[in-house]
Amino acid sequence: MAEELIRVENLKKYFKVPSGTNHAVDDVSFTISKGETLGVVGESGCGKSTLGRTLIHLLEATDGKVLLKGQDITHVKGKELKHVREKMQIVFQDPYSSLNPRLRIENTVMEPLKMSGRFHSRAELKREANRLMELVGIDERLRTSYPHELDGGRRQRVCIARALALNPEFIVCDEPVSALDVSIQAAVLNLLKELQREMGMAYMFVTHDLSVVRHISDNICVMYLGQMVEKSPTKELFNNTLHPYTKALLSAIPSTDIHTPMKRIQLKGEITSPINPKPGCRFASRCPYAKEECRQPQELKEISQGHFVACCRIKEIS
Repeated sequence: MAEELIRVENLKKYFKVPSGTNHAVDDVSFTISKGETLGVVGESGCGKSTLGRTLIHLLEATDGKVLLKGQDITHVKGKELKHVREKMQIVFQDPYSSLNPRLRIENTVMEPLKMSGRFHSRAELKREANRLMELVGIDERLRTSYPHELDGGRRQRVCIARALALNPEFIVCDEPVSALDVSIQAAVLNLLKELQREMGMAYMFVTHDLSVVRHISDNICVMYLGQMVEKSPTKELFNNTLHPYTKALLSAIPSTDIHTPMKRIQLKGEITSPINPKPGCRFASRCPYAKEECRQPQELKEISQGHFVACCRIKEIS
């Protein structure tokens, strides 16, 4: 069994807004092992990006715990936080806005190397930056370019090289291919998988695209309005989908089979507000199976080996 790298226990991230408290991430728990990819999927606004940013301290947790190799890093500060951030990095959704437009590509990759203090001469810095750029497939002729001179796929490769600079053990991939063309998406996904095999990193892969997450993930968590509604190994989730929300998401995946008509599940009803939400299932207002008991708090329960679902009516509807 693979060694556990990340453990998240009852993590919460709330934001104060004029009308109350936005429960962006609410009581989420999971683990990620070394070399594993955890896919986190859900509609826009479900809290998946907020979850990733809270893990790596771009946002501070409201409650709960984040453990890295058994060490509680939830509220680390100063030098401790700097040390943790060397082990945990992020690749953002939009590569253009996450790059400094005034820095050449090689300088962008050299920046974290300088900040680390591990290198003592510019020659060493440049040598390591060139190694990283070669690793992610950035041609030598492009290394003195500015971000606006590159296409989206090459910009994202620069962001990946920057994330790899300090040999992290864990990377949050926050929809890293959603802004790219389909052919470029495949190249970037294959690069991430190849780097994972070579370097043994763990990923948390945030996306709304289930066909992408199926390709890259070992396990998948499905989120709805800040809460986790289903968690399972990837193969099990696609072969034995249980939660009504997950079923609706899967039904939206485009199919190339022209002989089998697609059976879309159309969700109706109002989306529950994440601001001061009432107890109970937040999907109930859109769920065709909702009953009175769905107004009670839902608990994530193990239905089969490694397959967890938060639905009190799962035995009746599965």
